[in-house]
Amino acid sequence: MKDRTNEEGIDPATDKPTDDARRRGALESRDGGKHGAPQERNMIEEILETENLAQAWKRVKANKGAPGIDGMTVADFPAFAREHWPRIATAIREGNYRPAPVRRVFIPKPDGTQRPLGIPTVLDRVIQQAVAQVLSPLFEVDFSESSYGYRPDRSAHMAVAGMEESWKEGRRHAVECDLKSFFDTVNHDRLMRSLLGKFRCRKTLGLIRSYLTAGVELPDGTLEATPLGVPQGGPLSPLLANIVLDPLDKELESRGHKFARYADDFIVMVNSRNAAKRLLASLTRYCEGRLQLIVNRAKSRAAPLKQCEFLGYRLNNKAKLAWTDKAQHRFKERVREITSRNRGHKVQVVIGELDQYIRGWLNYYKLSSTYKEVLALSVWVRRRVRLYYWKQWKQPRTRRRHLLSLGADPATVHMATRSRKGYWRMSQNEIVRYALNNRWLGEQGVPDMRAIWIALYYPEQAQGN
Repeated sequence: MKDRTNEEGIDPATDKPTDDARRRGALESRDGGKHGAPQERNMIEEILETENLAQAWKRVKANKGAPGIDGMTVADFPAFAREHWPRIATAIREGNYRPAPVRRVFIPKPDGTQRPLGIPTVLDRVIQQAVAQVLSPLFEVDFSESSYGYRPDRSAHMAVAGMEESWKEGRRHAVECDLKSFFDTVNHDRLMRSLLGKFRCRKTLGLIRSYLTAGVELPDGTLEATPLGVPQGGPLSPLLANIVLDPLDKELESRGHKFARYADDFIVMVNSRNAAKRLLASLTRYCEGRLQLIVNRAKSRAAPLKQCEFLGYRLNNKAKLAWTDKAQHRFKERVREITSRNRGHKVQVVIGELDQYIRGWLNYYKLSSTYKEVLALSVWVRRRVRLYYWKQWKQPRTRRRHLLSLGADPATVHMATRSRKGYWRMSQNEIVRYALNNRWLGEQGVPDMRAIWIALYYPEQAQGN
C-alpha cells in the first residue's frame, strides 16, 4: 500500500506529524527560521468561548455580505443560531462538523478577466471569524514589519509609502512580482505544516482543513472539489494567506531587501538595474520551488521604480505618489456605470451612489499629488450628472420647464430644448451649464471633488475653514 504521509511528513488523515518527521525536526520552519516549540492547547474551547463568538458575530454582522449556498441572510442568522447552535457547537467539539461548500461568484478584473470569489454561509463566516480571532495573536507577533495586508493597525497607505522612502534612500529600481492565481494554488499540506509549527490542537487543525477542502458550488449548481487553494471571501482566508507568504517575507528580510507586501501583491526596491534582474530570477525560483506557488512571468518584471505600480499607486516625475492611469480609467468606468443614462433610477439615488463612490475613491488615493487631475475629474463628473439630468427630462416641454425654473433665458431656451445634439454634447451646452451650474449641482448633493481632496490632503486647512 502506498504511504499516506505527504512530503512534509504529515499524515493527512490526522494532520499530525509522523514519528519520522518528528525525528527529522520537521516542525521547525525551514523557510522562516525557528519559531520555538508549538503550543499545546485546547483551542477549540477558546474558539467556542461565548465572548469570542459574540465578537465574531459582531464582525460578520457589520460586514453584511451575500448569502451562501443555503440562502440564509445575516438577518436570518440569530433565529437559526438560537435553535441550532448547541448541536453545531457539539459537532465542532467532537470533530464532526462539516462546513458547507462556498458559493462561487466571479468579479470582473480591470484586465477583462474574472476573479473567483467564494461566499461561505453566514454560519461558516461566524465560525471562521471565531477561529481567526484565536489564531491571529499567535502569528501576528512573528509577521514581518513589511507585511501590511489584513493586519491590525496597518494599511495599503503604509505599504505604498515605502516607494517614496526608497527613492529618497537611492533605491531607483524595483521588482514587481505577481503570483498567478495565488488564492487558488496554495498547497494545503504546506499550510497545515505552518500551522503545526505554532500550535497543536488536532480538532482545530481538522476544522481548518475541512474549510480548505469544503469545495465550491459553481453558478450552474455543480460541486467542485478544492484540493488546492484558500477560497477568497471567508474571514479566515486573509490570515491563512499571510501565514503562507510569511516565509517569503522572512527570505527577503534575510537578504536585507526593502520591500512591501499587501496580501499577494508585493514590490521589492533595489539599488540597480542588474540587482533587480538578479532578484527577479531568484524570487521566481524561490516562490516556485520552496513555496510551490506560480509566478506570473507576463506580469512580473524588473524595472525602474518610476515605471512600477503598486496597489494602484506610482511615482510621478517629481518622485511623489500619484494614482496610476489604470486607476483613473477604472474610476471613469465606474462613474459611467453609475451615471449611465439607461439606468432609469431617480437622480437623487444616482447622486447618492456617486457621492459614496467618489469619497471612498479619493480617500484611498489621498496620498496622490494630483491636484490638477482632481480638478479635471471634478469637471468631468459634473458633466456626467448634467447628462443624466438631461436624459431624465426627456421631452422638450419637460426640459423647457426645468430650464426656466433654473433661470434660463426664455428667449433662448428653445435652442437647447429643440436641439438634436446628443446627450453628451448637450451636457456641455452653454444654456444647460448656466441652468445646472456648479452651485446648484452642489445643492443637489453632487460631490465636489476639489473640496473633498483638499479636506483629505490638508485636513488642518479644511478645519480652519
